[in-house]
Amino acid sequence: MAVQHRLVQCPPDRVWDVLCDGDRYAEWVVGTYDSRQEDDRWPQEGSALRYRLKLGPWTFDGRTIVRIHEPPRRLELEAKAGPHASARIAIELVPWGGETLVVLDEHPLRGRGWTFHHAAIDAVSQIRHRSMLARLARTCEEHAGAAAEGDAGAGAAGAGAHA
Repeated sequence: MAVQHRLVQCPPDRVWDVLCDGDRYAEWVVGTYDSRQEDDRWPQEGSALRYRLKLGPWTFDGRTIVRIHEPPRRLELEAKAGPHASARIAIELVPWGGETLVVLDEHPLRGRGWTFHHAAIDAVSQIRHRSMLARLARTCEEHAGAAAEGDAGAGAAGAGAHA
């Protein structure tokens, strides 16, 4: 089982905002070349996004379905790799002062993943998850910084208008 965590330097609502944008998953999910929400319901239970993995010259199209949606603390996904293989991906957001502890738990759910699942696969998954959480943190922290700049700019513009 591959469980990894990271402290993100912004509040849980900012992290949740990034998780709620299925079109941005390719920014932080390692190996994902492109991602698109299937409809405007993401991340409601049963909604899905399509993604494309790119490994060298090969590409693979997949689909991720929301199985559990408990805003703003828990999102559980099933990433499908064809009709007979999938993985469970659980993301938990824990408030930690003004920051967020993000806990990621991913493991095979259906198909051959169980047949080949062993300690070496977990070790590779841990490396991938560390990278993925670092990318998620960077995406969230940049998102929070941009929002703060927008708020400061709006405040300054508003203050100027009243002076």
